[in-house]
Amino acid sequence: MNRPVVPDELLRHLGGREHDARAQVDRLRTEIAELSDRLEDAQQLVSRLQLTRQTLLEIAGRQHEQNQSGTEEPLPPAYQEVLAVFTRTDGGLRAKDLCRALNIGDQPRHIESMRAKLKRLVGRDILTEPEPGLFAMNRNES
Repeated sequence: MNRPVVPDELLRHLGGREHDARAQVDRLRTEIAELSDRLEDAQQLVSRLQLTRQTLLEIAGRQHEQNQSGTEEPLPPAYQEVLAVFTRTDGGLRAKDLCRALNIGDQPRHIESMRAKLKRLVGRDILTEPEPGLFAMNRNES
């Protein structure tokens, strides 16, 4: 039984192309990881700026600033996402649990950023902290 012979030159050519393709995949993965980190940092900045603005309005005595339609200004999107996780969960969650649920990573910087968000929501009586580090919806909120 005769097998077809694949020329060595063709095999070398394909090997070189495969090597180049793998290198490109590695470069693209690195770029994606870097862009993902930059996007997350930018989203956190937007969230912090929105919350800072709201906090300053509260300090100035305008706690319930209303938008043009006459309704209260909503929480920033990052906080709405956090609250959405709580509405799907019975009981309390820790900052690390939320980071995982929102797929934002569980590195210490992400966990600390999440903990700060949760503490702010406790300060606004939206969440409670029944024990240190454990957060739950404030069911007494009207």
